[in-house]
Amino acid sequence: MAVPKRKTSKARHKSRHASWKLSAPAFAPCPQCHEPKLPHHVCPSCGFYKQKEVIKVKKKA
Repeated sequence: MAVPKRKTSKARHKSRHASWKLSAPAFAPCPQCHEPKLPHHVCPSCGFYKQKEVIKVKKKA
């Protein structure tokens, strides 16, 4: 069975785990309605993607 020759230091252990974190999703403004949307996705408020209407969206009253 493999056994480590030396104890792993706290700094080495913590530096390995320091980069494992969540990041907030990036939002970009829609070129049609200027609402925030995810990049490379259809805009949920106007239904446009790459200056073309992809889905019909009902207008809010």
